[in-house]
Amino acid sequence: MCYYNGQKVSHAEFIRLMNLEKEVAKYDFLNQGVQNAFNHGQIAVIVPTEDKTNFDIGQMEWGFIPAYIKNREQATNMRRGYKNSQGKYIPPYHMMNAIGKELLDPGKVWNVAAREHRCLILSSGFYEYQHVYRKNKKTGADLKTPDTYPYHITVKESDYFYIAGVWQYWKDQTTGEVMPTVALVTTEANGIMKQIHNSKNRMPTILPDDLAWEWLMGDLNDERIIELATYQISSKEMEACTVSKEFRDALDPAVPFAYEGLAALDLSIE
Repeated sequence: MCYYNGQKVSHAEFIRLMNLEKEVAKYDFLNQGVQNAFNHGQIAVIVPTEDKTNFDIGQMEWGFIPAYIKNREQATNMRRGYKNSQGKYIPPYHMMNAIGKELLDPGKVWNVAAREHRCLILSSGFYEYQHVYRKNKKTGADLKTPDTYPYHITVKESDYFYIAGVWQYWKDQTTGEVMPTVALVTTEANGIMKQIHNSKNRMPTILPDDLAWEWLMGDLNDERIIELATYQISSKEMEACTVSKEFRDALDPAVPFAYEGLAALDLSIE
């Protein structure tokens, strides 16, 4: 008769063992080829339960709305830009991404969320544009407006992966609506992403399973929060290919598309 049994589950396995695939299917997440952050639609997010013994998957509005924004009209103005009462144009202010190294800076809107409301954003691949400046045929100088080429970026041998996120509830003080809003955490670009996202040299903070568990469930001090928020996955773990410039309207947006004359990525750079 067996009275003793070993059953040790690593942090890396925890999330996947909790029927993640089954839960994800409820939201039809993996059938959404492109989620456009500028539309501020719903995105699938993993959040810990209150006692941090399990997790829930929910959908949140992509793009933080600060507490000082009183209603949906103000939120729309913030995101799209508007003219104030003096007729001055106020440019749009987007809060879809939070820079990892700045998460805990005093006065940053994500300050509290980074300590109390961390989450994981599920991704089966993301899209980013490379900017290439053609030369002026007469002067040889770069043209002012670059050509842009979209890439689809994934993690090797992974149907989906985790991106660090922070979230908070926002209340519309006109209607009383309460909405969870989320921002994706970004870090410095690695070797492959420096070549693709060459306008800003940023990339999502993609966390391997063990660090994803820690970000979600761990009791983290400020130093560890920043360490995880600025984690940089290796280029060797990533794959990227160019896709059609019309990928947002394509039935399968991730289909590779070759551009004549576009230089190949240097995969040896790390």
